[in-house]
Amino acid sequence: MRYFVSGEQQRKLLLNALVLMFLAYVALLWISNGMMYFHRMDLTFDSVVTYYCGNEEQFVPAKSYEGMLEVLHFHLFAMGMLAVTLTHLMLMTEFSVRLKIWLSSLTFFSAIAEELAGWLVRFVHPQFAYFKIGTFLLLEISLFALIVTVTWSLLRARMQMQRKSEG
Repeated sequence: MRYFVSGEQQRKLLLNALVLMFLAYVALLWISNGMMYFHRMDLTFDSVVTYYCGNEEQFVPAKSYEGMLEVLHFHLFAMGMLAVTLTHLMLMTEFSVRLKIWLSSLTFFSAIAEELAGWLVRFVHPQFAYFKIGTFLLLEISLFALIVTVTWSLLRARMQMQRKSEG
């Protein structure tokens, strides 16, 4: 009874709704990330190498150090904040600690690796294009898994709260 009188249930429902809205926003970010990747290149070796190293025949310039540094600077902060927020939300779910550690580690590794992969293609060797493709897919999969696990957990909790309030 105290739960209903104190308003705790209402605050929990509002927080739940706020996090679900954030997850919808992140889902749109996830979709636009994929769209941006496929606008610039695809999942082939040649497209990745052309994007980073350029192609004289197609009049595509190589990515500059300064341009890549600007992107890296912003992405390190933004992806770090996104990863810490999503993994923090996942820590509050009822999933196993093993899954939480595995998915959190995978997300941070793939975010950092995906950012560095372009540098490896451009300044170390074009063969790292395969690494770039793999890290992009791994990042997209890990972000999708976080979005789904947190959303599922929140919707499940919301249904349980509604059943308790009805019963």
